[in-house]
Amino acid sequence: MRLEPPSGTPGDAPAPRPETTWADAGAPDVAALVRDAREGDPQAFRQLVDAHYARCLRFARNMGLAAEDAEEAVQDSFVRVWNALPRFRPGAPFEPWLFRILANRCRSALVRRKWWRRAAVDDADDVLAQLPARWGAEGDDALYDAVRHALDGLPAEQREAFLLRHVEGLEYAEMMDVTGAGLSALKMRVKRASDALRARLQEAIA
Repeated sequence: MRLEPPSGTPGDAPAPRPETTWADAGAPDVAALVRDAREGDPQAFRQLVDAHYARCLRFARNMGLAAEDAEEAVQDSFVRVWNALPRFRPGAPFEPWLFRILANRCRSALVRRKWWRRAAVDDADDVLAQLPARWGAEGDDALYDAVRHALDGLPAEQREAFLLRHVEGLEYAEMMDVTGAGLSALKMRVKRASDALRARLQEAIA
């Protein structure tokens, strides 16, 4: 599923599929891009997509979606973002809103495939603390392969919470906005996920 660049005003057209990311071009002024996109600037929206697409796709894949399903979930999420921009509150944080839409889209895909399971955060340490820098890097060693394998075995809500916190770097307040869960529930999910991953790492090291 590939989408054409939007045109006109928000609500009239779908989001584009990015070809580059802002990791290559420096950090964008997200607030300014959101403002311009709300006013109907398709190029500003294209830049918003470019800035966030890689992270969104990584999140969808790590949530358990196959490559094609993850691509579809991300593109559909950006379509929904584009259509909802007129209702987006000026000055509100963009990324928690984006990830809430994406997380809901991923959950729907998982439910349809009967992959959604029951769920259950202290920060992880050692190897886990290095995940944001190492994630997706070429030449990952057995420890990080073990983490990926362990993630696949986690209940979906634990996996989602761990990824939002330790890979995407969201604060708990932002995670609450994304998931709709309370602070204590999110902390428990991250802790249980971290404990499970740490145990898997200990097995890999032994």
